[in-house]
Amino acid sequence: MPEHFADRLIEAVQGRSTPACVGIDPLIDSLPASLVPTERSEQADLEAVRRFCLDVIEVVAPVVPIVKINVAFFEPYRAPGIQLYDDLVAVAHSAGLMVIGDVKRGDIGHSTVQYARAHLGGDGRHPCVDAVTVSPYLGSDGVEPFLVPARRHGRGVFVLVQTSNPTAERLQGLELTSGGTVSDAVGGLVAEWAAADGLVGTSGYSAVGAVVSPRDVPSTRRLRAAMPRCTFLVPGFGAQGRSVEEVATCFNADGLGAIVNASRSVIYAFQGKPADAPGGWQAQVREAAVEFVAQLKRMHSERRE
Repeated sequence: MPEHFADRLIEAVQGRSTPACVGIDPLIDSLPASLVPTERSEQADLEAVRRFCLDVIEVVAPVVPIVKINVAFFEPYRAPGIQLYDDLVAVAHSAGLMVIGDVKRGDIGHSTVQYARAHLGGDGRHPCVDAVTVSPYLGSDGVEPFLVPARRHGRGVFVLVQTSNPTAERLQGLELTSGGTVSDAVGGLVAEWAAADGLVGTSGYSAVGAVVSPRDVPSTRRLRAAMPRCTFLVPGFGAQGRSVEEVATCFNADGLGAIVNASRSVIYAFQGKPADAPGGWQAQVREAAVEFVAQLKRMHSERRE
């Protein structure tokens, strides 16, 4: 049997001594000016995106244990974009990184089975990410097909529970007559899925995790208590304004149970800075990754005091 996802994740986090994850969301118009082609075409743009992503992976790999690659930024380029996505997964794995595929899939029946096969199939013909993000809106019919390859191939599944976008609270924050909010109800379902046979590793954590943005401390504490076996994938750090103090609530008392993602604040750290700075834009990305890790270390130190 392949090694359990949560056990591998904890090993990776402890190996780098940080729960930091860097999100790779490349937009051609946000790349360093030196990479943007003077004569624009889909092929030229995609080559610039390739060069940017490869350099980002190279400079963050010694600093963080995980990258999250968002497939949406590659799909507009059609087949060549998907090929690049696969190539980057393979490159990140070769650099010793775990890879989360930010795909946010949600469907039922044969459609979900095919999505699970595409992203977590493990048939050896294509590079597969270590975990994916999925939507719970269609209930267990939309999640269970992803749990099959999670068990079989040692993959992970992060279910959207409380997201970082401002309008999400209009749905996720709705109060239920039975008590709690929609996010609380989804968290309860995720806890059930996480405890299913074959999904809990020797670490005590499940292959089923949850995407939880710390909207406020009370709601985050409720979700943390409801899903003790789940690793939280925490978005919104950095450019989206989630503070270190808010993020700290996502962790269990053992210092585990969460990985924290920063995307724009790291990969676009060069923006607004001199183009001729020593080490180029790559050095600025690395410095931002190092500072991101340092912030999380300070957070854990303060929690222990």
